[in-house]
Amino acid sequence: MKNRLTTVQSTLAMRRWAHPGMIALATLAVLAVVNPATAAKQARQPAEAVAPREAGEPIMAIVSIKSQQVTFYDADGWILRAPVSTGTTGRETPAGVFAVVEKDKDHHSTMYDDAWMPNMQRITWNGIALHGGPLPGYAASHGCVRMPFGFAEGLFDKTNIGMRVIISPNDAAPIDFTHPSLFVPKREAIAAVPSRADKLSAEAEEATRAADEAKKAAAMAAKEAASLPASLRKLEQQKARADAELAFADKSLAAAKTDQARAKAEELKQKAATRAADAATQLDTAKAAAQPKRDAVAATKEVAKATATKKADAVKAATDAKLALEPVSVYISRATQRLYVRRNTHKPAPDGGGEVFDTSIEVPVTIRNPDRPLGTHIFTAMAKNDTGLRWSVVTIENGDDAKEALDRITIPQDVWDRIASTALPRSSIIISDEPLSSETNYRTEFVAVLSNQPQGGFITRKPTAPMDIASDDSWDNGGNGFGFFFQRDPNPQPVNPRRQRGGYPYYQPAQPMPRSFW
Repeated sequence: MKNRLTTVQSTLAMRRWAHPGMIALATLAVLAVVNPATAAKQARQPAEAVAPREAGEPIMAIVSIKSQQVTFYDADGWILRAPVSTGTTGRETPAGVFAVVEKDKDHHSTMYDDAWMPNMQRITWNGIALHGGPLPGYAASHGCVRMPFGFAEGLFDKTNIGMRVIISPNDAAPIDFTHPSLFVPKREAIAAVPSRADKLSAEAEEATRAADEAKKAAAMAAKEAASLPASLRKLEQQKARADAELAFADKSLAAAKTDQARAKAEELKQKAATRAADAATQLDTAKAAAQPKRDAVAATKEVAKATATKKADAVKAATDAKLALEPVSVYISRATQRLYVRRNTHKPAPDGGGEVFDTSIEVPVTIRNPDRPLGTHIFTAMAKNDTGLRWSVVTIENGDDAKEALDRITIPQDVWDRIASTALPRSSIIISDEPLSSETNYRTEFVAVLSNQPQGGFITRKPTAPMDIASDDSWDNGGNGFGFFFQRDPNPQPVNPRRQRGGYPYYQPAQPMPRSFW
């Protein structure tokens, strides 16, 4: 201890004449002597940096848990870098694949006593986000990724919903990559998309109007026909009474003993006969008029059904055409042996918060040697080039290398034909041993966590509440496809599920498969 104090005294004396940089170094040396663990944590803290060039739109962010650093990339490389503070022991930030699903400039936590989380960019609905916060120089959050306050503020307006966020247990960076399985768009197909989308949108609007009119006509016909049974019963009752009066008059006439009585009975019979004839005529007329109305109900119902089908087909075609204007994301899971496709529709979620992602494509996929790990690789189309797209890959979990992982996968050709020809920059293909997390729902892009990494900050948070299902008739005025919202498993993916592979909750959409929409 005496030697430590001597060192401190010497350092303090040196401050009288030393350069500020030397003072900082000396102070760090003192901390290393007094508290080596604290000094090590602070020594590892990276510095903020900005690339010495004009930055483009951020395509992805990579958070390194090991280095406590986040780096943002545009099409040409890194553009921004800053220190972060991820989750502390027991509340670790989950490593995996995410995307920005909501942004809030002045967010206050509903989980932690209204704690201020400025410039919040949410990546899961159960509370994991990037936001401004204090940085002690080491992992210290409850699961979020804290960034410097000023850095988070300057970044906020540069990012968009759907931007990829990769959280890696170790240092990772995108590297250039080529492979024949990656999307190769066709210029003529991309050029034709806008006009085709406009044409199909107009057709969908016309089909929607026709379907609405047919539906109204069917409802009106059904309403008119609904009163027929009561009207006919009333007329039948009137005829029955008139027939009864006529029968009574006949009996009275037959029973008359005098001329005066017979004359009176004859007069009553004539009146009763007239009423009975009128009642019969009214009933026959009503029955004759009722049949066309019944026929109209059946006919308008068939027309409404046909126009509704035409509307659904037209809306789907318009939806697919509009979605072709958006980057496409593909997720291939070895755990579920399935391929999932998502695109952002940019429609606000009906239950508030975030935007809705199209989930209309989910198909089985063939993986060679399915018991052998693939690893987790994120392939991203960074920009256009002469051959179509320039790709990069980020690997955050080792298995096979990226090329071998792609080689082992056979993707359905019809799926590739639907999406590859119009793929745009920022499109991505993710290959992983992991299933989609149960946090994945219709208002997220893909959420997948590495099950062999700590997830305390993910698991201790309240899972996303099950979403109510909205019917076609109760949202968007009969509207074009919000009737597929599905219930989800409210339990988050557990820690290290590979040890209990048979019991962990894979992402499971409701059946039938969700429809696409715009």
